[in-house]
Amino acid sequence: MRKEFNQLRIGWFCPTNGDMTRFSDPGAIIPRSLEHFIKVNKNAEDAGMEYMLFPTGPTCWDAWTAASFVAAACKKIKPLVAMKPGFTHPVAQAKMIAAFSNFTQGRIHINLIAGVSEKEAVSEGQLGSKEARYRQLEEEVVLIKRLLTEKNVTFDGEFYQVKEPAVIPDLEYGMPEFFLGGGSDQAIGISARHSAVHLFWGDYPAVISEQIKAIKQIAAEYQREQDLAYAMRLQVICRETEDEAWDFAHQLVADTEQRKAEKKQRDQNINSVANARQKELAKVEGGKMTPHLWTGINDVRVGAGVAVVGNPKQVAAQLMEFVEAGCSGFCLSGYPHDKEAEIFGRLVMPLLRQHVERMSRHDSLSV
Repeated sequence: MRKEFNQLRIGWFCPTNGDMTRFSDPGAIIPRSLEHFIKVNKNAEDAGMEYMLFPTGPTCWDAWTAASFVAAACKKIKPLVAMKPGFTHPVAQAKMIAAFSNFTQGRIHINLIAGVSEKEAVSEGQLGSKEARYRQLEEEVVLIKRLLTEKNVTFDGEFYQVKEPAVIPDLEYGMPEFFLGGGSDQAIGISARHSAVHLFWGDYPAVISEQIKAIKQIAAEYQREQDLAYAMRLQVICRETEDEAWDFAHQLVADTEQRKAEKKQRDQNINSVANARQKELAKVEGGKMTPHLWTGINDVRVGAGVAVVGNPKQVAAQLMEFVEAGCSGFCLSGYPHDKEAEIFGRLVMPLLRQHVERMSRHDSLSV
């Protein structure tokens, strides 16, 4: 994908599941509020980021409601709204997507997730089996895309049956892009068949390179090798100096024995391949996968916890290793999310643009 590096697509994360400057200190928690979410989004927008991930899960505020209010207050950034199978009927979901897209002039992407555990899925009314949730998720994607692009759709599937429903308004700004993050064979298969972007959680760049090669082979079977892009879901801790960055990283997770115990207890119910890999990576000595890839957040947080830590040049260089591996984008986050977005935009984004410009010039000379 070197020839495509005239643009690096970068998104950020809206902390509807909570924001803080220290995991162990209740006084360091930033109250969840529309005001804070808007601040995070505006800082990311000012930083030049394209989209904002709105998560869904037991500890998150409703993704669609939060994204709707934030999108009304921001002008450019596109909400990447998480969608779980079985939460909303595809006909209603298609209408929501169409209305949201028309209200925002096409500012919407969809993030497909199946959930991290059977216990949490059942508690929220989803199917218990992860395999069944993925089948349902794929059926929803297929049906939603048809409902948004065709009239008089008739569908008779394993989970849904519809007969010529009316879906309004018409989708004026084109199909939203579907993102999917997951390491299981089912997740990869859905990405190969339906996604615009496959999101990897933090890992070694060499591992990501091999995974991209494998997914490309699968996507090629569906004539979609050129339709699927790859991005990294990572945490970021960047400061003016490397020492400042590591000081904050260690402060963030200091004195978190209780939180680690709670995380370990929750992990017993999680059967996600991606989460299992994060747990495996967290065992590296000192939490350092490389001099600037750190797993410390994995000890206190479920999900994508690998962080890029360092000064601006170090952070940019580490991210560019993933670009060299075949990624063309990043979905990032950092604590606190408003401040880290501002730092990243001011200190790292210009360096990434310089890297991409150099790569684009090199590629143009190689043609």
